[in-house]
Amino acid sequence: MTTGAVDPRVRQLGEYIRLQRQMADLSLRGMADLTKVSNAYLSQIERGLHQPSLRVLQAIAEALGIPADALLAQAGVTSPSDQPRGSRTGTEAAIRSDPDLTTEEREALLRIYRSFVDGRPSSA
Repeated sequence: MTTGAVDPRVRQLGEYIRLQRQMADLSLRGMADLTKVSNAYLSQIERGLHQPSLRVLQAIAEALGIPADALLAQAGVTSPSDQPRGSRTGTEAAIRSDPDLTTEEREALLRIYRSFVDGRPSSA
């Protein structure tokens, strides 16, 4: 990819990954160790210079402790129509990315949100 032609979705994905890594209080080098991907390549992903492979996305999601499907949706690998209830992924991503919540609070909110959404009749 050339420097002048940065894909906005790739850049957005990189920013999302960086935010999640920082919220997990994980250094780039620490994430590189967990994912078995070089810290230089991870840095390029975070800066939006490279679109990571599915394997790398899954390793990043695992290292960050977030569901792989959320990261895949953020990367545009899955479309909103692949996700139940339309905006569900966006809502879950917003909960996960809220810097004012602790990890435990995020998980509790996600469980509560899912209980409401999954318990709703299909016609809602």
